[in-house]
Order: sequence, then C-alpha cells, then structure tokens
Amino acid sequence: MRAMTLTFGRRLYDLPYPLLVMAALFWGGNAVASRIAVGQVSPMSLTTLRWTITIAVLLVVARDQLRADWPVLRSHWRYLVAMGAIGLTAFNALMYIAAYTTSGVNLTIIQGAIPVFVLIGAFLTYRTRISRAQGVGVVVTIAGIVIIASKGDLGTVLGLKFASGDLLMLVACACYAAYTVALKRRPAVSGLGLFTILAIIAGLIAIPLYAAEFAAGRTYWPTPTGWAVIFYVGFFPSLLSQVFYMRGIELIGPGPAGIFVNLVPVFGSALSVMILGEPFGWYQATALILVLGGIAWAQRK
Repeated sequence: MRAMTLTFGRRLYDLPYPLLVMAALFWGGNAVASRIAVGQVSPMSLTTLRWTITIAVLLVVARDQLRADWPVLRSHWRYLVAMGAIGLTAFNALMYIAAYTTSGVNLTIIQGAIPVFVLIGAFLTYRTRISRAQGVGVVVTIAGIVIIASKGDLGTVLGLKFASGDLLMLVACACYAAYTVALKRRPAVSGLGLFTILAIIAGLIAIPLYAAEFAAGRTYWPTPTGWAVIFYVGFFPSLLSQVFYMRGIELIGPGPAGIFVNLVPVFGSALSVMILGEPFGWYQATALILVLGGIAWAQRK
C-alpha cells in the first residue's frame, strides 16, 4: 500500500494540470478559511502560526536546498525582507483582517484584481507595454471589482462608501501584485530555496505584529475550529499550493501555468456558497463574469 501511494504521488507530481488545479483550489479555500477564522483565532495569531507550520515543514524537506542557495540569498537580504514583508505577511494579514467585514465570495472575487495590478505594476516599473487587448481587459476587470465592492449600488460608487473589508482586500491584492512584479529581479537560486527563506522572513515579521495585537488586548487563544483553520492554511495554501504551482511552471512554463490562477475566484466563490452558506447575488455573478472575462481577454494571446 505504501509503495502504491508513493508511486501515485510521483506520477501526480509529473502531471501539471491536476497540480495547478489543486493549487488554485487550496488558494480559493484560503479566503473561506479566513471567514471561518473570525471569532475562532485572531488575525495576527493566524498569520504567525500559519507560517510557523509552513517553516517547520520546509526546514525538513528543503534544508539542503536552502543550504546550497544560502551564499546567494545572504547577499540579497534587503530584497528578501521586502518581498517577505509585502508579498507574504502583508497580503495574508490584510486578508484575515478584511474577513471580519466582508464575505468570502467578495474576498475571492476581488483577488481577480491581482493580474490587473501586475500589468499596471510592470508598466510603471519596467515600462512593459500594455497592449490594446490588455487595456480593455484591465478596464473590464476593474468594472467587476467596482461592482463587487459597491454591491451593485451606483450610490455607493458615487459616494465612495465601500466596505472596509473590500478596500483592505484591494490593498492586499496590490501588495501581492508588487511582490509578483518584483520577482523578475529575484536572485538566481532555486524556487524552493527562495520560497523557504521568504517563508522564514514572513514568519519573523509576523511576530511583532502578533505582539502589537497582544498588547492591544485583541489576541485570544484559538478554539478547536481555529486550530483546524491554522493547520489548513499552514499546510495547504501556504505550502502545497506554492510547491504545486512552482512544479506546474517547471513542467509547462509560467504563461500557461499563470492562467490557472484565474480559477481562484471561481473555487473561492463556490466554496463560500457551499461551506459558509453565503448568498451569491446577481451583482456577485456579474462581477465574477467581468473579472474572469477581463483577465481572459487580456491574456488571450
């Protein structure tokens, strides 16, 4: 039985499409987990403990790779600290805080803004040309984000009265987009070695945030449900999704693999409805169509 399991695991590791679908599924589940965590574990406790679990696993499975990459990584420590703080700690901490004032459906659909922010960030940073098709895709995607943030209410748009959680999630998406754009300048090391050191940095940066939360009296001990959420986000979206996504890129390239990220809003919305019992209104359906349609239009070539 053990031999059969290992053989299946090796075969699965060579199949890019199932790996990429599972990566998107686990990432979609991260938003659902953040909603379940409300009242079960405080945001900074969740942020700190999730990285503790991820780091513990990585130090076992990737320690040799980290040791080999260390001389190069050490010379880029400023870059690595910024990347870990913005792309990993800030993104997840903001999402967990946003979950207190918005729905899981909104959290996942708004994540569709990340590819748009990446296009804009690449243009501002590297002057990467934005084609007409990409420009149209950006506009359509932004329209979807405005609809989801305003709940389809024109008065909300004109009055700029958006839910704080939706706005926080937009800031989180901008952070992750900045992280993605900056990956172009990553050190010449293995993906696993880079992710391991970034996870360690993210965990270290989360500690003072946890201390500030504790000092403010907002920290509380996780409930059994809270611990279940911690182990889920620490093992599945934080670790397996990253490994599966890196392997998918290795097998079929970054362009085709990147398209699978568009499944995150789809999976996240479906899981929010099925697990959390959240409503899925007309404005959310419209926003999802616009977000995915805009991304597809921008990436169709």
